[in-house]
This record gives sequence, C-alpha cells and structure tokens, in this order.
Amino acid sequence: MQPPEFSPPRASPSPAALAAVLALFGASGCAALIYQIAWLERLSLFIGSSAMSLGVLLATFMGGLCLGSLAATRGTVRGSALVRYAQLELLVAAFGVVTLLAIPLLGGAYAALAGGGPLTLGLRLVVAALTLLPATMLMGATLPVVAAWLETRAHAAAWLGWCYAANTVGGVLGALLAGFYLLRVHDARVATVVAVALNVGVAALALALARRPSAPLATPAPAAAAPRTGASAVYAATTLSGMTALAAEVLWTRHLTLLIGGTVYTFALILAVLLSGLGLGSAAGAALGKRVDARLALASCQALLAVAMAAAAYVLARSLPFWPIDVELPTTAAVQLQLDLLRIAYVVLPAALLWGASFPLALAAAVRAGDEPRRAVGRLYAANTAGAIVGALATTFVLVTVVGSQHTQQLLIAASAAGAVLLLVGGGSAARRLAAVAAMLAAAAIATVPALPPALVAYGRFLTTRGADANVVYVGEGVTASVAVTEEPNGTLTYHNAGKTQASTYPQDMRLQRMLGHLATLIPARPRQVLVIGLGAGITAGAVSIDPAVERVVVAELEPLVPKVSAEFFGDPSFGVVANDKVDIRTDDGRHFLATTRERFDAITSDPLDPWVKGAAALYTREFWELCKERLNEGGVVTVFVQLYETTEDAVRSELATFVDVFPNAAVFANTVEGTGYDAVLVGRKGDEPIDLALLAHRLDRDDYERVAESLRSVGFDSGLDLMSTLAADAGSLHAWLEGAERNTDHNLRLQYLAGRGLNVFAADAIFAKLAARGPSNARETFSGTPAQLEELRQRLAGRRGDY
Repeated sequence: MQPPEFSPPRASPSPAALAAVLALFGASGCAALIYQIAWLERLSLFIGSSAMSLGVLLATFMGGLCLGSLAATRGTVRGSALVRYAQLELLVAAFGVVTLLAIPLLGGAYAALAGGGPLTLGLRLVVAALTLLPATMLMGATLPVVAAWLETRAHAAAWLGWCYAANTVGGVLGALLAGFYLLRVHDARVATVVAVALNVGVAALALALARRPSAPLATPAPAAAAPRTGASAVYAATTLSGMTALAAEVLWTRHLTLLIGGTVYTFALILAVLLSGLGLGSAAGAALGKRVDARLALASCQALLAVAMAAAAYVLARSLPFWPIDVELPTTAAVQLQLDLLRIAYVVLPAALLWGASFPLALAAAVRAGDEPRRAVGRLYAANTAGAIVGALATTFVLVTVVGSQHTQQLLIAASAAGAVLLLVGGGSAARRLAAVAAMLAAAAIATVPALPPALVAYGRFLTTRGADANVVYVGEGVTASVAVTEEPNGTLTYHNAGKTQASTYPQDMRLQRMLGHLATLIPARPRQVLVIGLGAGITAGAVSIDPAVERVVVAELEPLVPKVSAEFFGDPSFGVVANDKVDIRTDDGRHFLATTRERFDAITSDPLDPWVKGAAALYTREFWELCKERLNEGGVVTVFVQLYETTEDAVRSELATFVDVFPNAAVFANTVEGTGYDAVLVGRKGDEPIDLALLAHRLDRDDYERVAESLRSVGFDSGLDLMSTLAADAGSLHAWLEGAERNTDHNLRLQYLAGRGLNVFAADAIFAKLAARGPSNARETFSGTPAQLEELRQRLAGRRGDY
C-alpha cells in the first residue's frame, strides 16, 4: 500500500507546456499590477489619501494575497490544477469588473456614514475589505494551485521559482503599461477592461493546456502537516525578507521622490525597477536552487542584503544628490527618462535582485527540508506577504516618525542579518562561522548608513543649483512627507515639503498666499465659516483668520508635522493662526474631509501640493469641485492656487477647463512678477451675484478691518479695488483657449499625467500670455458698485493689462 504522504507517479509536463505556463503567469502578473494601480488610486479618492487610508489599502491588498495563498494550501486539489487555475483567473476577471463598479457605490456609502473618531478607521477597513479581498485572495491562490500541476518535489521547487519570476516580470509590464499609457491616455475603466481581457485570455489558454492528453492531472494533496524543524528558519527568514523589502521600498520611494520629483511617472518607474529586480533575481534563484545548497544560498542572500541596503543608503545620501545635474536646462523627455531610470536602478536594483532570488531559494530549501511543494509555496508566499505588510506599516506609521529614516535603515540591515543567522546557526561549525561573519558584516554596514543631507530634504532635485549654500534651520520626517525650513541672511523664510518649496515670505509668494485668503473672505457677503485645504506655512489660513466676519476656520492638513512647523517658524506672517481659538486644524486630506463632513461653508480656499505631485490631482477633479460647490452656502466662494511654473500649457488648460465646467462664472486673478507670469488664483462663486465693490470698500474702511487692510498693503495692494484689478481672465475670455482641453475627472485623473510632464518645464510667462491674451470679457457683469468704482476698476484693469 502506498504511503499517504506521496502522490502516485504522473506524466511530466512537456517543455512547451511549462513555457506556456510561464507565459500565463506573466500575463496574470501584468493584469494584477494594472488592477492594483487602478484600484488603489480609485479607492483613495473615496476613503481618503491620508497615511491612515493608504495604510489600510496596502494592508488589505497584501493581506488578501496572504490569505489566498494560505487558503490554497488547505484541503485537496481535485481534477486538473490547470482547470482550477483557469477558474481562478475567470473569477479574478469577474471581480475586476465588480470592483470597478463597487468602489463608487461603497465610497458613497462610506461618505454617508463616516465621521470623526475611531469609527472612521473601522469603516475604511470594511470598504477596503469588501472591494479588495475577494479578488486579491483569488490572486494569492494561483501559485499554490499550479504547484499541484508539477511533477516531483525538486522539479516543482525549480519551476515554481520560474513561475514566480514570470509573474513578477509581468508585473513590471503592468506597472509601466498602467502608468505610462492606460491611465495617462485613457482611464481606470479602460485599464480594467485590459486587465480583464488578460485574465480571460490566461484562463482560455490554461483550459486549452488542460485538455491536452499530456497534461497531468493533480492528485489529492496530502493532509496538512506542520513544516519540519529544518524549515522553520526558512519561513522566518522569508518573513524578514518580505518585511525588509517593503520597508526599504517605502523609504527609497520617499527619498527618490525628493531627488527626482514625486510625479506619477516616478512612482511607476520605481515600482518597475523594483519588480524587474525581483523578477531577474527570482529567475536566478530558480536556476540555482537545484545546483547549490539552497539554505546556504538563501542565508548568503540575506547577508548580502545588509550590504546592498547600506550601499543604497550611502548612494542616496552621499552620491546621487550631488551629481552635477541642472534640471532647469532644457532636455527631452527621453533623456530625462533614461537619467531617472539610471538613478533609480543605482539605488534599488542590487537589493531587489537579492530579494527576488530569496523566494525560489527559500522554496527549494523548504522542499528539501521535507515540506510538500504546494504547501511550501503557499506558506512561503503568505509569510513573505505578512512580513511585507508589517514592514510597510511599521515604517510608515512608527519607525520614520519615531527614530528617523537613518535609524530605520539600520534596523532593516540588522533584520536581514538576523535572517541569515537564523538559517546558519542550526548547521555545523562552518555554518556557525558564516553566521558570525554575517553578523560582523551587518555591524559594519550599519555603521556606514548616513543621514540624508538637510538641503536634499529642502531643495530636492534643485540641491546642486539652489541649495548648495542653504541655511536649513529645521528638518522633520513626518508620516506622509519630510518637511524643512530654510532661512536667508535677510530673514526670508521658506517652507519646503517633499523637496519642493511650497511657501515662503518672499514678496511674490506672500502676495499669492494673502490673495488666496483675502479673496476667499472679502468676496462673500457673510464669510462666517471658512475651510482651508492645506496649512503649509499657515499664511493663507492666517489671512482668513484675521477677517472680523469669520467666526470659524477649519484647516484640513494631511501631514501632522506641519502645524508645529508653522507655529514655530511662521507665527508672525501667519498671524499666529495655529494658536487662534477660532481655528480648528484637522489631520485629514481636504477631499476626504469635505466628503464626510456635514458642515457647510461660506468660503473654501485650497492651496494643495503642486498638481504634478502624485495624488494632488484628486483636488482638481470635476467631482471634487462639484463636492466643494455642494458644501458651499449660497453666495459662497472657492479660491484655488493655479501654478504656471513647472507645468505645461495642456495641464493649465485642463485645470481651468475642469473648474469652469462647475463654476461657469470663474475668474482668474493674476499674481505676476514684473509683469510676467508666475501664478494665479482661480475664483468660483456659487450663485450669480456679482462681486460688490461698494461692500468691499466699506469693509476695508472700517476700524475692525485694519489688520486685513494692512495685510493687503504689505503685499502691494493699496485698496480693495487694487486687489480686484488683478483680474486677468474670466470664463468668457478663456472659452477659445480652453476649447478641446482634457477634463480632469475621478476616472482619469488626467491632470497628474499632464502636469507630471511639466516637472522641469519653465514656461510660466508664455502660458500666462495665452491665458490673459484677451483680458476679462465681462468685468461689468462680474462686479457691481458705484459708477465711480466701476470706472476706476476699468482704468486699473487697463493699466495692469499694459504691464502684461
């Protein structure tokens, strides 16, 4: 009688069949990454883009993969494994469509139920679980199911490693296809259709292979058995490997976006390089697994990872930031892409190759230690994914903010060394000596990890041109971004977020920030409740807070570190807004706050991160402006920063056209520098009442408005009429220029792709010249007032147009 733990002999799959399975896994991986990018982007629109929301999404997505891989190791596989694999792919395709349709529905239900406090986190978890878990569990089950199709244990371990490599390489193609084409040219719906088509094609080919006479059928799997003693260290090392991989990815993404710019293209490139390394490393590991001592090779990978991570930390802090690159010099997109790929690969690729090799080596080691292939691959995948979840969440929410990125990288090096030691200490004397060498190697690597240069945190990719002699007076690493403050010899302060100047006390920036705040409160008849999206230095919120008519100011700020920085360094120019009793600062992204609040406002002013920053485009979509309009009281006003520098004409046209669709009475107030384009404030009103110049003048003449009047004078406006005379265009005059402009919607987030192409483009003057070419077409309809006021405004408008 045959022992139950062994399967009866089966026919070996042909080389052609095995190659076909690799192609199937490649296509499946491509579809999975397309889904991942589209789903996480769409879900963040509804449950928020705060660190808490993104942590929930990442944990749920990866948790589904983990649960699916574990579930696939239980019970028996009856019938053809390829048929089961095809069924899984068809179910993933079905859930791909269902998820796309369900996200807005569940998002709407979430917005209706959500509020402040712990309940919000629970609801986010429920929404993420309902949308992501069904499909991701099915994805996680595919590799263990196919393991039952393979013949012998040694053969299975090698070929499963190749399947993992093929799946990862497919993920590279999916990341690039989604980031550079499907979502840039089309939208989430088209991307989902492509992913669904890939799943259906994979299922059809798998069924065709299953019908071939030579295709072996899976036999009932053996009963569940605990891994043998020798395999325990392999699972522990695999968990640590997954933890260090995702933790390092979080850190490297933060640091590389400082250096390159946080566009959607940068994120796609980082993901593609990481997955490429994992895929190539997996192929090498699969090839080596049969020829070497897999356990020793796995331990060597973990020890070398300590060196690779230390080298990456050194390169990021001491080498790449100081390459003599001037991003303001004109170049082609192709050259910039090559340069970005080179720098990303320089940091990410060495360690990614080692992480990639670790999984097939761990699989071979576990199988040789006595674990059954199907169960081994499921358990290893689950262990690796569970470690990845812990690494990503702990790094994002705890380690960076508590101990800083430098010490976090040192902890990751120690964790990799611990994985190597665990694998070696159970061996003979030679293995124990190698364990001692690995520990010493890690200690040396830890000592070489440097801190990031403060000027890199402040100036990012402009370090070599603008930040060479920077006086950085503050650096802080927050949950979502790193923040810095610099001070000039003349006392000028600059607030930097994620390597980009976001606010300052330079005259042109002070004028823009004050315009945003004062236009928001001076235009409405009764500006009692005001929402400020994005605190930054606090200067815009401060301008809002000093208006006597304003009774309450709500500030939605994504990064918890920012209020502390504003209070400490920008207290005077922000009028002490952080300590103001009528100011309520909420740690939340503006869109999520608006979607979940029941409050209504008389004014909303938005000064978010630049539109090219990944995620910022969600604050410029048609749906977002409709949400703002819904939350405004009648006669309310929206003001928003319009960036003209480091952007393209198509991006500005998209931004304005989308806004005008919702606010057909939109007006553009220019903030110029010596008559040339710099930036502007876009104003929309709920209702058709004109801007009352008489009321504006009356307010500014009152004693209680003296602080507001002085605030305006300090940035060059001698009166309310002078402020209103910055009107450069309105919806009527913009009509011809905006014709054919692409609209930025929740489905396509077009602006982040258009603006991302203008990261190093400096054409503000040319863009402004086209924007203001015709001047306002209906100024007399936009304003009301006495004949003298209207005539004076006409003359001031004409005078400013002469300056343009």
